[in-house]
Amino acid sequence: MRYAHTVGVVREAESALMARLPDGALMDRAATALAVECARLLPRVYGSRVVLLVGPGDNGGDALYAGAALASRGAAVRAVLAAGRAHEGGLAALRAAGGRILSPDSAEDALFEAGLIVDGLLGIGGRGGLRPPFAALAVLAANAPAPVVAVDLPSGVDADTGEVAGAAVRADTTVTFGTHKPGLLVDPGASRAGRVHLVDIGLGPELPGPALLSFDDADVAALLPAPGAESDKYRRGVLAVRAGSAPYRGAAVLTVGGALRTGVGMVRYAGAEPVVDQVLGHWPEAVAEVLDPQSSTRLDPGRAAAVVIGPGRGIRPGNADELHVVLESDLPVLADADAITVLAGGTLLELVRERTAPTLLTPHAGELARLLGTDREAVEARRLEHVARAAGELDCTVLLKGSTTLVAHPGSPVVANATGTPLLATAGSGDVLSGIVGALMAAGLPATEAAVCGAHLHGRAATLVRAGAPISASDLLDGIPAALLEIRGDRTA
Repeated sequence: MRYAHTVGVVREAESALMARLPDGALMDRAATALAVECARLLPRVYGSRVVLLVGPGDNGGDALYAGAALASRGAAVRAVLAAGRAHEGGLAALRAAGGRILSPDSAEDALFEAGLIVDGLLGIGGRGGLRPPFAALAVLAANAPAPVVAVDLPSGVDADTGEVAGAAVRADTTVTFGTHKPGLLVDPGASRAGRVHLVDIGLGPELPGPALLSFDDADVAALLPAPGAESDKYRRGVLAVRAGSAPYRGAAVLTVGGALRTGVGMVRYAGAEPVVDQVLGHWPEAVAEVLDPQSSTRLDPGRAAAVVIGPGRGIRPGNADELHVVLESDLPVLADADAITVLAGGTLLELVRERTAPTLLTPHAGELARLLGTDREAVEARRLEHVARAAGELDCTVLLKGSTTLVAHPGSPVVANATGTPLLATAGSGDVLSGIVGALMAAGLPATEAAVCGAHLHGRAATLVRAGAPISASDLLDGIPAALLEIRGDRTA
């Protein structure tokens, strides 16, 4: 599991640790680890060309001391001073080791001749994007052929939110110190960080609980329900699915399929007659009945352990009536797609806040924007802020789909999914996710754990099913069993 802490918390922890260490010891630890990682990335240190992009703060000092270590091993190290000034001790060390100092005006040739570029322009306290001449250096580094190593955080990325407001460095590797920063795990910042290498500098004992978590396979495997000798279809969970309509029959097929392939004990599907026919044609093991919310007066979810409602269901008055009845039930509810649109456009949000049973909303950025009364661009720019706000205001669990899937629950750290992939940017993949997560909720997982495990499984299925080739949502259904086997590392799926 990866833990991330905000800048203010990191600063306090660093201050507490530095008070017990000799002057410069913490920077020495960071710079030494940075130099080791840089050396690992170079074909050989002796004779290589390394360019440091150096700002006036401690990140610049880390870069300078690391550069001095590389220069002492025979690398030709050049430091570009973006602000005309830099950490004095680091400058002295670099000069003593044979490194040279350059101005920003002479940086272009050096960057394009470099074998490695080290970004030490700004630290974790940077806000609001890069300004001249920092922005120009970031653009030059992006166009140079050499790999870029960021010190602690790519310059121009907001450490707390992942926001990128203008120009920013795009790193191939980020060497971060003490703990992850949320901006390294949440897009758009995460996409700028490349491979993140965490260095232990002794900060752990000083750190409180994290602001953000990211689960790995072992964490998810420990939570996933597995059938035992005493299991039957009811113990494995019964999921009621209210998805699909005559115009969008595939949404029902994909949602039911996602649940069945995840291992739910039974799916009870209810919908319009042509949708029931299509669901049973694909999944004869489903228990299905004709119940169209546009014409039926019996809208309760029936005997089930959890309910998924919304994918392709429609936004007509009958759909609002159905959602109202489902939310009034005492069952865990996952509301997706059209159900979220109905919530955003009507008076049912108060029912969400008042529910005592678990509620999980799974919006994409546009749907979350409608729920919060803001615009999609604001949500995309500050995903972490908005998903946490939605969970707090609605008093429920919220899974925000997108480039970084985030799961928020009131009073708990937000969880960033580590298996996201652009392969999932295809129509219907969200319907499959609803089925996966709904199955886990029906099996008894709390909404937050079901959302975290479901998102992880969803992403893993996408990368496994076609070995990284483009996929359709239907392909995902074949990838779910393979993903379960890989995550669990056994054959209990």
